[in-house]
Amino acid sequence: MLAIERRNAILEKLRIEKRVVVSELSQIYDVSEETIRRDLEKLENDGFATKSYGGAVLNENTNLEFPFNVRKKWNVAEKQKIAEIISGMVGDGEQIILDASSTAVAIVKQLKEKKNLTLITNSVEIIIETADMLSEWKILSTGGILKESGLALVGPQTEKMLRSYHVDKVIISAKAVWKDAGFFDSDEFHAASKRTMLRSAKEKILAVDSSKFGNTAFAKIGSFSDINTVVTDREPPQEWLGFFREQGIRCLYPESAP
Repeated sequence: MLAIERRNAILEKLRIEKRVVVSELSQIYDVSEETIRRDLEKLENDGFATKSYGGAVLNENTNLEFPFNVRKKWNVAEKQKIAEIISGMVGDGEQIILDASSTAVAIVKQLKEKKNLTLITNSVEIIIETADMLSEWKILSTGGILKESGLALVGPQTEKMLRSYHVDKVIISAKAVWKDAGFFDSDEFHAASKRTMLRSAKEKILAVDSSKFGNTAFAKIGSFSDINTVVTDREPPQEWLGFFREQGIRCLYPESAP
């Protein structure tokens, strides 16, 4: 196991259990306790953990972005439900934009049965995932600065490229959806890219699992007037359904999807 893979595994264990112990991690990963201490020091320097005697505890007050390879293992079943709904919304020959979220990766896997799609994305993971579709699809990368945490291309070059196109559908995700303010990401560069994406399509779809409702995060992506449709993994509470109706937003979930 590479050091970065081990640190990601430790971070996921820390996220779930809230604390880890050096001696236990040393046995699990078959490395010295000194190696584990260096791993925990790196996680502390990155803002994810606080070292304690014999281990570390999760820094729960962080707005930092968890590494993509950690996040893509979260809520897998929920992302699959969202992907199945969105697959039914995308037709052959359409032009779409997908962001660099782990939800978008699940969506693009489900879309592989579609023919003649044009796909624009700033996701390195999606570009790799769709390499076997080059004979069927037209795939455009935004270019930009590579952001390690999300395997995403971001920055002025990304936004310039996105402004050059207008597509049928844009599909983005968010870290938090808050009725009083809109929807948010934990990273301002990701948020800026997603804002630009929303200006580039007729139909603007927010794909978020149910854990995101009622939360807040650091960087605002947009307001509810910026989207047409919300797709989620289960029926939201009635207060949210009523709110979406008031906003003129279609809300789709497994029981409601056609």
